[in-house]
Amino acid sequence: MVVVSQPALDHFSPIKSCRPTSSLFNGIPMVDLSHPEASSSIVKACEDFGFFKVVNHGVPMEFITRLESEALNFFNLPQSEKDRAGPPDPFGYGSKRIGPNGDVGWIEYLLLNTNPDVFSEKSRFIFRENPQFFWSAVENYVAAVKKMAFEIVELMAEGLGIEDRKVMSKLLRDEKSDSCFRMNHYPPCPELQALSGRNLIGFGEHTDPQIISVLRSNNTSGLQICLRDGTWVSVPSDHSSFFINVGDSLQVMTNGRFKSLKHRVLADPRKSRISMIYFGGPPLSEKIAPLPCLVAKGEESLYKEFTWWEYKKSAYKSRLADNRLGLFEKTPSQ
Repeated sequence: MVVVSQPALDHFSPIKSCRPTSSLFNGIPMVDLSHPEASSSIVKACEDFGFFKVVNHGVPMEFITRLESEALNFFNLPQSEKDRAGPPDPFGYGSKRIGPNGDVGWIEYLLLNTNPDVFSEKSRFIFRENPQFFWSAVENYVAAVKKMAFEIVELMAEGLGIEDRKVMSKLLRDEKSDSCFRMNHYPPCPELQALSGRNLIGFGEHTDPQIISVLRSNNTSGLQICLRDGTWVSVPSDHSSFFINVGDSLQVMTNGRFKSLKHRVLADPRKSRISMIYFGGPPLSEKIAPLPCLVAKGEESLYKEFTWWEYKKSAYKSRLADNRLGLFEKTPSQ
């Protein structure tokens, strides 16, 4: 567990509490994946929020609870044992530091690549070196969540009226897909009680660069999303559902029709938060550009074409809160 003394809080980022961030937002769209109108509901949610909750998702509850339990067991190990799975390169175990450019958070995490080859090689090495790890629980959970993600982006394509329903899911299904899986642990932070009227950043504000993100967490609040008017609101925790984020790549593929979601996580003074996120990304060589069928006649592309590798490399050099898509937006003269 991350244990930090009171003076060390100076290295983290407290923010002022205010009414919007202390109240729960109950207007989050909910999509029932078993409903005949799921595709149109997904499109509307992506247009209005870039974020929605899914129910009847088909992921067995036992997969969820088992992995959450195994993850908590791992994060409660002595620091020396957890360090055997790191430092991240970028995969493996890490704590406090988020990326190489100075971002920090009240967090520790485990990051794995879900590409079949990398997943089996790098991940099995970590699990072999750390027998307390939970290889089969991760494998079962990731397989079930990937299946759900494929269904969601296919429903998305259907709702957008795209003839090829698998135009996006084939990028995630590709054996060279550059998708990853992240388990975050935000330990309780009793020292927060001394920061009257302030919260501590667990994971700073950012958008996800991939196509979509599939998130779930235990029954601990902390996730906040930024609405289109700039207001930050807290998302009620929901142990049995999943939350879907539009990523930067999907914003580009829809030519701005969908907007990637800015979000962050705040630390809790009393409760431990575990979150597990599947980031669905395309192969590194895949060219990312607005889908021609989504660019109306006479309308222009808002973005320059780039490969996923080019964007990933650019994003990795940035800070969390940077507008990473800004470098790839077209100017009127282009």
